[in-house]
Amino acid sequence: MKCNLIALFVVSVLLFSCSKDENKTDEVTPENAIVGSWRATEFKAADPNSSNVNLGAEILANLTAEQCYIITFTFNSDMTLIGESGVNYLQINATPTGLEVPCPTQKDTESSTYTYDGTTLTTVDTDGVTVMVKVSIDGDTMSADATDLDIPNFDAAGEIIFEKF
Repeated sequence: MKCNLIALFVVSVLLFSCSKDENKTDEVTPENAIVGSWRATEFKAADPNSSNVNLGAEILANLTAEQCYIITFTFNSDMTLIGESGVNYLQINATPTGLEVPCPTQKDTESSTYTYDGTTLTTVDTDGVTVMVKVSIDGDTMSADATDLDIPNFDAAGEIIFEKF
């Protein structure tokens, strides 16, 4: 009987000593939601009837379909940002069958620092130029105001959609 009481006590202590970790450090905050690498995959125009906007959207859609990503951002946990863009090296060729846009082999790389408060991404480049962009993140999808980003051919009213990879 004494052994049964001791065994019951030991089992009870073991069962009740295991508790949930209520101080989780894996909670998603704006600061850590943006950390990682993101690539532009889609351009959603505010005015889908604009030919200028449709050209940029078509270029991005075609390149993305070929697994060519011309705009990528890597947000590091130390608040540094590395951006790569092949936009300046796009060669757009009109052919009888439509647009032909080969994947650029060159990319420009820029480094900066950033802050993100959940709605506004603020970057400061090495020359001290500050850029503020409206951004929203939902899981592995980030949308950014295209006008704020000011990327040639992708700077009309609308959103650039990025996927985390």
